[in-house]
Amino acid sequence: MNWVDRAIAWVSPERGLKRMHAKQKMNLIGHGAGYGSHGASTQKKSMMGWLTRQGSVIEDVEYNIPKLRERSRDLYMGAPLATGALKTIRTNVIGSGLKLNSQIDYEYLGMTLEEADDWETKVEREFNLWAESLHCDAQRMNNFYELQQLAFLSWLMSGDSFALLPYFERPNMPYDLRVQIIESDRVCNPSKVPTLDKDNKIVNGVEINKRGEVVAYHIAQHHPNSISYSTNEWKRVRKFGAQTGRQNVIHLMESERPEQRRGVPILAPVIESLKQLSRYSEAELMAAVVSGMYTVFIKTDDKSEDQFGEMYADDEQVDSYDETSYELGNGAMVQLGEGEDVKEANPGRPNQAFDGFVTSVCRQIGSAIEVPYELLLKHFTSSYSASRAALLEAWKMFKMRRTWMSNDFCQPIYEEWLSEAVAKGRIEAPGFFNDPLIKKAYTRAEWNGPSQGQLDPLKEVNAAAKRVEEGFSTRTRETTEMGNGDYFRNHSLRVVEERMRRRDGLASNEIGDVPDNPDQEDDEEQRRN
Repeated sequence: MNWVDRAIAWVSPERGLKRMHAKQKMNLIGHGAGYGSHGASTQKKSMMGWLTRQGSVIEDVEYNIPKLRERSRDLYMGAPLATGALKTIRTNVIGSGLKLNSQIDYEYLGMTLEEADDWETKVEREFNLWAESLHCDAQRMNNFYELQQLAFLSWLMSGDSFALLPYFERPNMPYDLRVQIIESDRVCNPSKVPTLDKDNKIVNGVEINKRGEVVAYHIAQHHPNSISYSTNEWKRVRKFGAQTGRQNVIHLMESERPEQRRGVPILAPVIESLKQLSRYSEAELMAAVVSGMYTVFIKTDDKSEDQFGEMYADDEQVDSYDETSYELGNGAMVQLGEGEDVKEANPGRPNQAFDGFVTSVCRQIGSAIEVPYELLLKHFTSSYSASRAALLEAWKMFKMRRTWMSNDFCQPIYEEWLSEAVAKGRIEAPGFFNDPLIKKAYTRAEWNGPSQGQLDPLKEVNAAAKRVEEGFSTRTRETTEMGNGDYFRNHSLRVVEERMRRRDGLASNEIGDVPDNPDQEDDEEQRRN
């Protein structure tokens, strides 16, 4: 009530009351329509205590990333549920590594199907020479498929992951391309650049230009929080080469809002729930241990210390020098002195409601990170249909993240490797550097990973066969996704096996069987026709 209202109310309370009533109606008309009566209401008591603030992506996301990152890592290192969640996603998305399956546009390139198959086989063989070697790693510790696991897990844990693509020679390796995975913390603002930059040109180590596009990353030469006596220095690395347009830095992140520059850990929405659940689990575990330690208390007037002997040997006591500490031991008999008594307490452990409560919280956590709680807890007790539905729902997320990983990490590195292979003459690709469309036709590829879990292998195999029969998939893809290796290698081995079976009388030699002599294949084909 302002001074005008107070004056009117003092002169004429009746008119002052009508004035206040009219103002309340005007307020409801102005702010109570549409969402103003519901989600945006400021008059409902249930909404009045809901304090919110509008902020840009800088205030809402970027400035909070360092704290979210360190808490996410702490949960990974100390909370079993968080560790299991990240590793479950990593294992189902990446597994042993996404494998290259070259799929060039042979029609545009003027190749026959046979020529394209020969070219793809040679490229995959050359790529495995590089990818299966430790030389592809700048640190020389992991091969390319293990680098995929490292980069993906780092993205899950820290919110984003970075990879540099330097070139340098190594003995016994014809390719000079190297992949260098760097810790996300190393991409940060240089010490001379304030964190709260009014222009926001460099935020969390990511630099943009006037158009808002990312142009460079500022990388510290060693971890900014590590113990080092040397002065830290930052190196500015352009995201793309100024003249060639080559991608110098691969930045793995998932954007939540426009103009976002750094990624948020996948556990960010459930950090509080996971921490509280971890504390609760530790408390329940300790309570159960203490409950198991309750044994025998004996009250006596005899103060002799050797009547029952020492409760612990010296090497079993944790803090024997602390007179204020009390220790419990299983099977211990504790003497009580004169005037001492024991107040028995029933801790009620193990808590019968523990499992149901944890499962309920895990449902909410699983919903936030798109992992059904059955898969999160590795606990399949429902029906076949319910368990399969949970796996299929999780598989949607796994396939989405696999596609994202293939497009943002595997494919750019493969294109860079293939450019080197063509430039060095190990792979023939006419017109590769002359036309971007020709280069794209040569670099087309699929990246196959592990298949979804099989609750009923027979049904899964029948479904895979049906997909191949109807043309929805290929034998190569189904073989890879079902975890059965390489189809062409399997086919060659089956040819050898069938010949051996017929030779040893274990199979009949009918038309349609594999011929004993490879030269007879053409004759067999002519007879079929």
